Amino acid sequence: MIRLRGQLRCMTADEATTVLAHKAEHIRLTRAEPACLTFDIAETDDPMVFEVMESFRDRAGFESHQARTRDSAWFAATRHILRDFRVEEVGD
Repeated sequence: MIRLRGQLRCMTADEATTVLAHKAEHIRLTRAEPACLTFDIAETDDPMVFEVMESFRDRAGFESHQARTRDSAWFAATRHILRDFRVEEVGD
């Protein structure tokens, strides 16, 4: 299993508004991917920071998700937002 955890860190209110405007569709599309086990983008106490938690069945599924995301409306809208992510492979 591949797990990603981290944060989106917005620098402006416009960036936070962009995340809020696009996150529901990004979550819906990601959860529909065959290898997706869990996926969430959650608001925090800080309106400029969003927690990202995701897990995928295997490396291939995670890489497929990354490729799909790079071609998505989500990435086009949020690519400039700071990402602080950690990716780890979790045992069998």
